[in-house]
Amino acid sequence: MQTQHFFIVGDPLILGADISIILVSAAIIFVLTYFKKWGWLWREWLTTVDYKKIGIMYFISALLMLFRGGVDALLMRLQLMFPNMNLLESEHYNEIFTTHGTIMILFMAMPLIFAMFNIAVPLQIGARDVAYPFLNAVSFWLFFFGALLLNLSFVIGGSPNASWWGYPPLSELTFNPGPGENFYILSIQISGIGSIATGINFLITILKMRAPGMRLMDMPLFTWSVLSSCIVIIAAFPVLTVALFLLFMDRFAGAHFFTMTHGGDPMMYVNLFWMWGHPEVYIVVLPAFGIFSEVVSVFSKKVIFGYTSMVVSLLLISVYAYFTWVHHFFTMGAGADVNTFFSISTMLIAIPTGVKVFNWLLTMYRGRIRMTEPMLWTLGFIVCFVVGGATGVMLSVAPADYQYHNSYFVVAHFHNVLIGGTVFGMFAGMTYWWPKIFGFKLNPTLGKWAFWLWNIGFYVCFMPQYALGFMGMTRRIYTYPDDMGWTPYNVVSTIGAFIMALGFVFQVWQIVYSAKRMDRDVTGDPWDGHTLEWSTTSPAPYYNFAVIPKVEGRDAFWKEKKKRSQPDYKPEKRELKPIHFPKNSGIPFIMGVCFFIAGFGLTFHWVWLGVIGLIGVAATLYARSFQYDTEYVIPVEEIKKTEAALGRDI
Repeated sequence: MQTQHFFIVGDPLILGADISIILVSAAIIFVLTYFKKWGWLWREWLTTVDYKKIGIMYFISALLMLFRGGVDALLMRLQLMFPNMNLLESEHYNEIFTTHGTIMILFMAMPLIFAMFNIAVPLQIGARDVAYPFLNAVSFWLFFFGALLLNLSFVIGGSPNASWWGYPPLSELTFNPGPGENFYILSIQISGIGSIATGINFLITILKMRAPGMRLMDMPLFTWSVLSSCIVIIAAFPVLTVALFLLFMDRFAGAHFFTMTHGGDPMMYVNLFWMWGHPEVYIVVLPAFGIFSEVVSVFSKKVIFGYTSMVVSLLLISVYAYFTWVHHFFTMGAGADVNTFFSISTMLIAIPTGVKVFNWLLTMYRGRIRMTEPMLWTLGFIVCFVVGGATGVMLSVAPADYQYHNSYFVVAHFHNVLIGGTVFGMFAGMTYWWPKIFGFKLNPTLGKWAFWLWNIGFYVCFMPQYALGFMGMTRRIYTYPDDMGWTPYNVVSTIGAFIMALGFVFQVWQIVYSAKRMDRDVTGDPWDGHTLEWSTTSPAPYYNFAVIPKVEGRDAFWKEKKKRSQPDYKPEKRELKPIHFPKNSGIPFIMGVCFFIAGFGLTFHWVWLGVIGLIGVAATLYARSFQYDTEYVIPVEEIKKTEAALGRDI
């Protein structure tokens, strides 16, 4: 491939990205070299199998992807702010449109929920680690290098441009011969392997590693939501893997699974994609439901109303999620019977979703509500998600969908659900568990500014888009004539997008300010929490619990605190034992690098480089199979010293 087709030149935005990448990379290398931190980086982070550090790396990566996807969104809104704008050419707009959706769903929302999985689940169930620490590290590095591969396409080879769902025939080689779609396919495939592994890992962790006495129906609702999400991950992601593999074979090996002129069927891809795509919505929103359940209970000073119905509704959603995908293309001509079935199934899934809203409201009823930042995000979510749910029911009506389909009404709806649901949920979880992760609270004043800017900006941005959908504005257009009457709505929508961006700036300011100014949490329980993560220090020691807790019923730590407050309370004598812990390993990081090399080579049809990368993957698996000395023992004396340093009596 010639150099001028390899490096993207001629676009000032991409030139600016090139310069930024070079400057940031140089700064990182300089800082690590000047402060002699290369060894520290390798020992403490690149080779870690500590689930807490992996959770932090997921979290940081997700925030970076939120920034990248947000910049794409602002560029699109600027392009559509006025008629006949020339900020972006049509090709560049299609690339930004595609990368925005791909990054926000797969490389922002997914790592954000995985961050919460890692941060909270082992602590909530009274475990010291996840079931498979090594696999957890592999999952992260596959996500990381998959995201890196996609983002590299912006400056090398060219970004994908067939939208974030990659429909054929636009994504087929005939109409899209460049490497962009290969970047899309292979980056998602690499990170998708990690997602499936994470689903398996946390499913086994929850089922097999709960503290003694913790029955399934005693688990915190966030843990239940993670279990439900993992069920959907394990069943849905392989479908995406198959769909993208078949598309890759069309592009790489001359197959014709989706090419109509050679007997293929592009609608087969569409069905396969949305068999994953709609369950994916629930994959990312179910953990948010769990977070809101924890937050509402703690900040209302009540147990959750209707615990059993909450569990049942979470599990019902994880099943119903597989029976709604056709509502994404009612207009394909499948017939009245098919459309009727999926219309009814889509309406039905609103029932278990609505159950949770009433449970949260009834939990707050007559509770002693504290308007903390996590609680604000929860209340903001309820209003936003009700609007998103109502418009979702409108879209479930197949005849009406012929008007809404492919319009900005749909754009507004899924942002209502994904921002108001997933993003607000993760922000609630971030502010709720921040003291447990880092040992200090986030500044509440800056946090409330961020909350109001995000919420006001959201409604200013997306409410006009419902009107634009009714007025006939379709998505994926990059310009429009000035006689359509759309301009005022697009101007308001763009202003709203920048208000949300200002909210993100306040969040970054909040984190930086809090790291420098906020007092350390010395209690381990700054919110008067109900579940086991608040029974240990902030941040928790690397082994979580010196002695695995014994659980008696739901809200175990809240009950324990009440028991301790009794005058006749006598603490149980705890017997310390040595703790077995996994050793760090560089193999997951090296495996991720090898996957990246293979993906990069296959993207440009450099088979030799792809083979080298895959050989490297096989070599890492081979090396791991012969690793027998994978654990070390933390002696009792070290546990006593650690606990004493944390101010805890043993």
